[in-house]
Amino acid sequence: METEIMRGSILVGQGLPIHGQISVLANIFVLIITVVSVAAKASRGCRKGKRLQNGGDAGSGRYENKIVAGVVYRVAVACCIYIVGCEIAVLAWEAWAKSEWWMLLSQALQVVVWVVASSATWRLKRLGRSSLPLFLRAWWPLSLALCLCTLIRYKTTLPTTYVLLKALCSPALAFLCFVAARGNLGIQKIVNSDLQEPLLEESSDLNVTPYCGAGVVSTVTLSWLNPILKVGYRRALELKDVPALSPKDRAENAYKVLTENWAKLKAAKPEEHPSLAKAIAMSFWREALRNGVFAGVNTMVSYVGPFLISYFVDYLGGKEVFPHEGYILASVFFGAKVVEIVTTRQWYLGVDILGMHVRAALTGQVFEKGMRLSSVARQRHSSGEIINYMAVDVQRIGDYSWYLHDIWVLPLQIILALAILFKNVGLASLATLVATVISILINTPLAKLQEEYQDNLMAAKDDRMRSTSECLRNMRIMKLQAWEERYRLKLEDLRQTEFVSLRKALYAQACVTFIFWGSPIFVSVVTFGTSILLGGQLTAGGVLSALATFRILQEPLRNFPDLLSMIAQTKVSLDRISRFLEEEELPHDATISIPSNSSELAVEIKDGDFSWDPISDKLTLSGINLQVKKGMRVAVCGVVGAGKSSFLSCILGEIPKVSGQVKISGSTAYVSQSAWIQTGNIEENILFGDEMDKAKYKNVLQACALKKDLGLFSHGDQTIIGERGINLSGGQKQRVQLARALYQDADIYLLDDPFSAVDAQTGTELFKEYILGALATKTLVFITHQVEFLPTADLILVLRDGRIIQAGKYEDLLQAGTDFNTLVSAHHDAIEAMDVAEYLIDEPDEEKESVGVIKEEDPKPCEISNLPTQKADKESSSDKQRKKEKKAKRMKKKQLIQEEERERGNVSFRVYWSYLTAAYRGALVPLIILAQTLFQVLQIGSNWWMAWANPQTDREEPRTSSFTLILVYMGLAFGSTVFVFIRALLVATFGLKASQKLFANMLRSIFRAPMSFFDSTPTGRILSRVSIDQSVVDLDIPFRLGGFASTTIQLLGIIAVMSKVTWQILVLFVPMSLACLWMQKYYMASSRELVRMVGIQKAPIIHHFGESIAGAATIRSFGQEQRFMERNLYLFDCYARPFFYSFAAIEWLCLRMELLSTCVFAFSMALLVSFPVGTIDPSMAGLAVTYGLTLNARQSRWILSLCKLENKIISIERIQQYSCIPSEAPLVIENSRPSPSWPFQGTVDIVNLQVKYKENLPKVLHGITCTFLGGKKIGIVGRTGSGKSTLIQALFRMVEPVDGRIVIDGLDISTIGLHDLRSRLGIIPQDPTLFEGTIRFNLDPLEEHSDNEIWEALDKCQLGDVVRQKEAKLDSPVTENGENWSMGQRQLVSLGRALLKQARILVLDEATASVDTATDGVIQRTIRAEFMDCTVISIAHRIPTVIDSDQVLVLSDGRVAEFDTPLALLEDKSSLFFKLVSEYSMRSSSVSDVANMS
Repeated sequence: METEIMRGSILVGQGLPIHGQISVLANIFVLIITVVSVAAKASRGCRKGKRLQNGGDAGSGRYENKIVAGVVYRVAVACCIYIVGCEIAVLAWEAWAKSEWWMLLSQALQVVVWVVASSATWRLKRLGRSSLPLFLRAWWPLSLALCLCTLIRYKTTLPTTYVLLKALCSPALAFLCFVAARGNLGIQKIVNSDLQEPLLEESSDLNVTPYCGAGVVSTVTLSWLNPILKVGYRRALELKDVPALSPKDRAENAYKVLTENWAKLKAAKPEEHPSLAKAIAMSFWREALRNGVFAGVNTMVSYVGPFLISYFVDYLGGKEVFPHEGYILASVFFGAKVVEIVTTRQWYLGVDILGMHVRAALTGQVFEKGMRLSSVARQRHSSGEIINYMAVDVQRIGDYSWYLHDIWVLPLQIILALAILFKNVGLASLATLVATVISILINTPLAKLQEEYQDNLMAAKDDRMRSTSECLRNMRIMKLQAWEERYRLKLEDLRQTEFVSLRKALYAQACVTFIFWGSPIFVSVVTFGTSILLGGQLTAGGVLSALATFRILQEPLRNFPDLLSMIAQTKVSLDRISRFLEEEELPHDATISIPSNSSELAVEIKDGDFSWDPISDKLTLSGINLQVKKGMRVAVCGVVGAGKSSFLSCILGEIPKVSGQVKISGSTAYVSQSAWIQTGNIEENILFGDEMDKAKYKNVLQACALKKDLGLFSHGDQTIIGERGINLSGGQKQRVQLARALYQDADIYLLDDPFSAVDAQTGTELFKEYILGALATKTLVFITHQVEFLPTADLILVLRDGRIIQAGKYEDLLQAGTDFNTLVSAHHDAIEAMDVAEYLIDEPDEEKESVGVIKEEDPKPCEISNLPTQKADKESSSDKQRKKEKKAKRMKKKQLIQEEERERGNVSFRVYWSYLTAAYRGALVPLIILAQTLFQVLQIGSNWWMAWANPQTDREEPRTSSFTLILVYMGLAFGSTVFVFIRALLVATFGLKASQKLFANMLRSIFRAPMSFFDSTPTGRILSRVSIDQSVVDLDIPFRLGGFASTTIQLLGIIAVMSKVTWQILVLFVPMSLACLWMQKYYMASSRELVRMVGIQKAPIIHHFGESIAGAATIRSFGQEQRFMERNLYLFDCYARPFFYSFAAIEWLCLRMELLSTCVFAFSMALLVSFPVGTIDPSMAGLAVTYGLTLNARQSRWILSLCKLENKIISIERIQQYSCIPSEAPLVIENSRPSPSWPFQGTVDIVNLQVKYKENLPKVLHGITCTFLGGKKIGIVGRTGSGKSTLIQALFRMVEPVDGRIVIDGLDISTIGLHDLRSRLGIIPQDPTLFEGTIRFNLDPLEEHSDNEIWEALDKCQLGDVVRQKEAKLDSPVTENGENWSMGQRQLVSLGRALLKQARILVLDEATASVDTATDGVIQRTIRAEFMDCTVISIAHRIPTVIDSDQVLVLSDGRVAEFDTPLALLEDKSSLFFKLVSEYSMRSSSVSDVANMS
C-alpha cells in the first residue's frame, strides 16, 4: 500500500515510475482531445450520423440507409464496458483501503477515460463509421503495455486484490489491441439498391466541406484543409473547387434564428425600441460560449511561462528543488505552449465562424427590410445608404466577434498578471493595479472622441456613396449633357469632407497607440519604483518574471484601445442598422386579399384617400371609389401629373393609405412605366423564377412581338442583358416586361403606359395579340396616352388632380364632354394635322384590312388561358442541368456582361511599389522602418538593463543604485514609446496621402471611361471598389504595412537575444525559417485566390441588392419577395465559401508555424538545462527565455502579417484595375478646339457610319450615309431596335464608329474633344433622369442661369404651375431617381434643360413618349417656336410628331431604308414610312369617326 504504484499520479516526479508518468499524461491527453472534439462538433452542429440515418440533408425522404454492426464491434463494446467495470472495482477497493487522495484521483481519472473510450466506441455505429479514431488505436495498445508492465514489475509488491483486478483486464485489453491493429470494426452501411440512383445524384450535387465531418485529430490539426490547399498549390483555385458550407453554417440558418429573436424582442415590449445587440446575443450565445471556453483555457496557459521563469532562473543559478527539475520545467513550458497554440487556433477559427454567421443574418435582415420599406421611409434612405449598411456596417458588426471575449479576457489577464507580480514584488503589485486602472481610465475621453469621429466618417461615407451610386446610374445623361466633370468634382468635394473625418480618426488612433504603448512602461516603472521605495529587493528572476508578465499584460493594454474603438464603431453600426430595421414598412392592410372564388369583383376601392407624404395636407389621390369585375378591361387616362401611376400604386398597396379600403381578389402582375430589367439573360427575365414551359414560352414571345427581336441578337434569348437593360432599346425593355408579366399567368394585370416606348406597328401588334388576345379573359387595368386604344375598354377612368372626374365607356364619355373630350380632340387634331388622307385613298383593301381598326372581335391567337400547362419536354433533371451547363458555356463568350476579371498568381511587385511610392514618392517608408528599429533597440535595452543590474539572489549586492536603476530604465523605456508615436504618425500620414491619391486616380479613370464600360460592368462591381476596397485602403493597409515592419524587426530582436545566450539555436532556426517560408508559399498559393474570390463574390451581393431595391415594387407585385430573399442568401453563401476557407487557411498556417517555433524554443530550453551550472549567466539566460516565450507568436505573426498584407493589398490591385480603364477620347483637344460659335448652321453629314457596341458583338449600324441640313427638322422612324438611338449615340460619340465619320458644319467631330462636342449639342433623352436635389439643380446643375430664365423654361415646358404650387418653389425636393415626380413630369424637366441650353442642334429621343397627346402638341409647338433656326432631330413613335418634319429618315435593321421629305415618301405606296403612317392613321380612324359623330 505504501508503494507508489502506476495509477496516474498528478504529482509527477515524486518517485512515480516512468510508465506511471506516461499513463497520467496519456489519460490527460485523451481527455483534452475529447473536450476539444465535443466543443468542435457542437460548434458546427453537424451530425453525420443523423444524415446517414435520415438519408441526407436534402433528400431525406427519398432513400434510406441501414447500418449493420458485425461481431467485432459488439465484442469490442463489451470489452470496453467490462474494463470500465474492472476499473470501477479498483477505485472502490482503493477507497475502502483509504489510499492517498492523489491515488484515488488518479484511479478516478482512469475510470473517466475508459468511460469516454467506451462511449466513443459505441457511437461509431450511430455515426456509420467503421474505421477506428486515431486516439483509440493508440490508447488501447498503450493501455495493454502499461498494464503488463505494472503486473510484471510490481506483482510482488502490490496487494493481491489489486493485481487480480488488473490481471482480469488483460484479456479484454489484448482483444482491443487486436482490433486497434486491424483498424476496422466491421460496421457496414447498406443502401437500398432501388434507391441508389437518387442518392448518387444527390451526393454529386452536394460537395460539403470536410470540416463538417472532421474527426478530433483533423479538427485539432486543421488537416481537413489539406485537400483544397493541395489543389491550390498545383493550380489556381476556381470557385467550383471550394466546397459548400455545411447546412449549419449557411446564411439561411443564421438569418432565420436572428429574425425569430428580433421578432420576439419587438413583440415582448412593443412600446420600446428593441436592442439589435440583444437579438444577436440571443441568436448566437451558444457559439460565443463554446468559443469562450477556448479563450479561457488559452488565457490561463499563457501565464504558465511567466509564472515559472523565476524558478527556471533559480535552477540555472544552481538552486535545484527536486531531481530533474530543469527538464520537468522545460517540459511544462513546452506543454503549456502547445496547449496555448491549439486553443488559440480553435478560438480564432471560432470567432471567424461566429462573425460570418452574424454577417449572414444581418445581410438577410437588411435585405428583407429594404424590400419592405414604405415609400416615406424609402425617401429617407437612398440606395447608396442601404448598400452601405450591408457593405460596411454589417461587416463591422461581424468583425466585432474578434473582440467579443476581450471584455472578460482582459480583466482575467490583469488579475493573473497581478497574482504573478504579487509573488515576485509583493505589495508593490497594488501599485500595478492602480497604474493599470489609471491607464485604462485615461482612455475614456479618447473612446468618446473616436466614436464621434466614426459617426462623422460614416455619415460622410454615406453621402459619398449615395452620390456615387446616383452618378453611376445616370452616367449616360451626364455624358450626353457634358456634366461628368461637374459631378466628378462634386464627388471629390464629398471625399474631401470624408477625408477630414478620416484624418482626425487616424491621428487620434496614433495618439491612442502612443498612450497604450506607454501604458505597460508606465505600469512597470510604477511597480519597480514602488517595490524599491517599500524596501523590497528585486532579483533577476523576479524582474524577468515581472517583465514577462508585463509583456503579456502589454497585449490587453495594447488591445484595449482597439476594443474601445471597435466597441465605438460597432455601436455606431448597430444603431444605424437598428434605426433602419425599425423604419416604417408597407402596411400589411394596405390591400385586403380575398379568395378569388369568393367575389365577382377583382378590384374594389371604397372611399380611398392616398398620399405619398402622409404628413402633408395635400392628398395624392382622393375620393377614389371603384369596382372592377373579373375579366373587365379598364383604361386610365389623364394629363401629365394627374395621378395615373399613383392610381396603380394604390391597387398594389405601394402608396400610403390615409383612409378607405382596397380589396384584391387574385394574383397580380405589374408592368411599370419605367422598365425594370434584371441583369441576366432574356429568358431568365421572362421566366422570373418560374419553370420553363416551352409551348407557353413560345406563345408569350409571339404575344409580345419579341420573336423578331430575338432573331437579331447573336445569342437569342440567351443574350445577357446589361444593367438596367442597357443593351436593349426602350421598346424591347418594355416588351420584355410585358412578357414577364404574361408568363406569370396572373389574375389581374396592371400596365403603366406599356405602349409609349414602341412604334406604331409594334404597338398595334401588341394591342391585338397581348391586350385583346392573351389577356382577353384576364382583369386588366392599364394606363395609356394612346387614345386609339380606348374604345375597346369596358371602363375608362379619367383622372385630374388625383381624382376620378369621369368614368364610363368610350361613347358615353365623349358625349359627356369635359376632360376626356379634350384628350380625344387633341388626338383628332393631331391626325388631321398630318393631312395624309389623300395619300391613303388608293390603298388596297387588303392592306387596309391588315392595318385596320382594332376591334374586340379580332382573333385571339395567344390567349393565356389556352396555353398548355404541361411541359413540352420531360427530360430528367440531370439531363436538363447538363444541357443547361453546356449551353451556358457556349453562350458565355461574346456576351456584353462578362465575369469579373481577377488577377492570378502572386500579387505583382508593381502593386506594392505603386502604393509605397503613392505618398511623397516613398520618402516616409525608411523613416517608418527607422522609428520602429529604434523602438525595438530601446525596448531590448531596457529589459537587458533590468536583468543585468539586479542581483541573482537576495543575498547578492546589486550592480547599481536603485535611483540609477529606475532612472535608466525609465529613459530607455519611455524613449521607445516616443519612437512608437513617431511611427504611428508617419504611418497615418503615409496612409492618408496614399489613399487619397488612389481614390482620385480611380475616380478620374471611372468618369473618363467610355459608356461601353458602364454598359458591360454592373454597378455593384464599381461600388464594391469605391466602398469596400477603398475602406480597406483608408483604414487597413497602412497599418498592415506598419505592422509587418514592426513584427519583422521584433522577430529579429528576439532571435538576436536568444542567439546571444545560445547561439546553437541558429542551427535549428535557419531550417525552421526556411520551412515556414515554404509553408507560407504553399498557403499563399490558395489564400491569394480565395481572397480574390471573396472580393469578386462580394460584388454580386451588392449588385443584386441594389437591383432588387430599385425593382421592389415590381417584385412585391408578383409576390416574389421570398425568391429574391433566397437568392440574396444564396449569393452570401457563394461569398462565404471562399471567405470561410480563407480564414481557416490562416489558422492552418499559424498552427504549423507556431508549433515549429515552439520546437525551437524547446530546443533552446533543453540547451540551457544541459549546460553545467555557471557556464552561462542566469540573468541573460532568463532574458532569453523571456523573449523565447513570445517567439512562436512573433514568428506566426510575422508570416501572418505578410499573408494578410498580401491579401489586403489585393484591394489596391482591384482599385488599380479601375484606375487604368481605357478612356474615351479627350474632353478637350487644345490645338483642335472649335470656334465658340460652332456649330454655325447645324448641318450634319453622316458618311458610311458603321457602329458596334463592343468588339465581340455584331454591328448595329451598317454603313449609314445621309445629310441633315442646318435649321431643318429631321424625323427618324423605324421599328423598335432598328438603330435609331444608336445613331444618336454615335452623334454624341457615346460609342465610337468602327468605320465612317460624322461631320457637323464642315468639322469632323472625331477631331475635337468630347466636351466641346457634347456641350454644343442638346438632347432630351429617351429615359428621363432626375438627380437627387432640387428642381433648380436638375434644370441648371452648372448654375449658369438666373431664376427668371429657369421660370421661363418651366412655363414653356408646362411645369411652371406645378412647381409654383409647391411650397419650396424652385427648391422643391427631388428624391432619388426623381421618384416623387411622375414619368411625364421628368420628361418635361428634360425639355426644360434643353430650353435653357439653347443648342444649335437639338436631339429628341422619344422626348414626349410619356405625356398625353394634348401636352405633346403643346410641347411640339414650343419646340418649333423656340428652336426655329436650329437643327432638330426627332426620334418618335407618334407619327404626328415627325410628319411635319422637313425630312424623314427611316431605319431598318441598322440600315437606311428611306430618306426623303414626308410627302415624297407618302407618294411611294411601297415605302416603309407610308406603311407606318397608314398603320397609325388607320388605327385611329375609328376614334376620328366617333369624334366626328359627336
